[in-house]
Amino acid sequence: MSRKSIILPKGRRARAGSPWIFSNEIRMDEAAKAITPGSVVNVRGEDGRAFGTGYFNPKSLIAIRLFSDDCDVAIDRDFFTARLKRALALRDSIYDRPFYRLVHAEGDGLPGLVIDRFDDTLTVQVGTAGMERQIETLIQSLEIVLKPKTIMLRNDAPSRGLEGLESYVKTAKGTGHRIAVEENGTRYIADLAEGQKTGWYYDQRDNRAFIAGFAKGKTVLDAYSYTGGFGILAAKAGAKEVVCLDSSAPALAIAEESARSNGVTVQAVKADVFEELERLKAAGETFDIVLTDPPPFVKSKKDLEPGAKAYRKLARLAADVTAPGGLMMIASCSHNIPQERFAQECAQGLLRAGRRAALIRQSGAGPDHPVHPLLPESAYLKALTYALD
Repeated sequence: MSRKSIILPKGRRARAGSPWIFSNEIRMDEAAKAITPGSVVNVRGEDGRAFGTGYFNPKSLIAIRLFSDDCDVAIDRDFFTARLKRALALRDSIYDRPFYRLVHAEGDGLPGLVIDRFDDTLTVQVGTAGMERQIETLIQSLEIVLKPKTIMLRNDAPSRGLEGLESYVKTAKGTGHRIAVEENGTRYIADLAEGQKTGWYYDQRDNRAFIAGFAKGKTVLDAYSYTGGFGILAAKAGAKEVVCLDSSAPALAIAEESARSNGVTVQAVKADVFEELERLKAAGETFDIVLTDPPPFVKSKKDLEPGAKAYRKLARLAADVTAPGGLMMIASCSHNIPQERFAQECAQGLLRAGRRAALIRQSGAGPDHPVHPLLPESAYLKALTYALD
């Protein structure tokens, strides 16, 4: 096999088993700079040690993402088919219905790739130049493994710009945009073309079920509700009142439609969450259960300090409207804020609200979001649930 090699004079992370190799760890000579972004390469040390097969982007901070620890591995249809079959077998052993994240990037040995499955519909999200070059081969393998009715390419994440990629959304197969999602015995509606990310957030599945277990007879505020994932399940579990709070009118309309399809009612409130929490506090209104699942406040490392303050403020405001003896959950999908720092900021927010709290659950994404054991920073979702005095 004739394939170019990238040499690692340092390779500290790679030598420790990481599937990511940064640009300052490789020999970035003229030959390396001339390699087309996204090309598959072999990775070797100066001593000839083989580090594996990956794809290379000389323009990216994460210059190499490894597919395999072996060199000269063919990245072809058979390769993708095998990885997809392995990912499918894991999900099918966990879930009895075909609604889950099918591929979670490095956790499934497919860096730069996320696939969510909605029965016979797939949404594919590609975030790197290396995976972008493999889309046609990937689709061929998806046909072999699942024969889906619809394949939607949701390649519009802002992070693609860091790889020199354009953003686009298109249907590679089929025509369906709005589909039904089954989760925790509940039927939701998702818009795969216009909705956020891949159209649905499977990562909160287990957290929704946990909170719903406390909801019977309670009042619930689902802040940053998007299409009502937490709120609708709480209503089905017997909550006496559910308020879905979000700034997106289209998302709230879908939440109301989903609620009706489940025979329950939610109150949709379109407002800025921080402003509405301030208003509720001033009005003396409280809820037995308060949920906050905001968009990422720390989109990059430079956003850490202002983002951390935002989480602290959100925790304070959420605590202000949580009734005595109630529950409060706050989540972060920002991988750039460590778990410890997130917990610290939430604790400070509770302190400033003057509330005594007990942390009763720390959680993340479900098992359909596997994490590479040597890439802990990819465990992005953090959720803290407190019992308040």
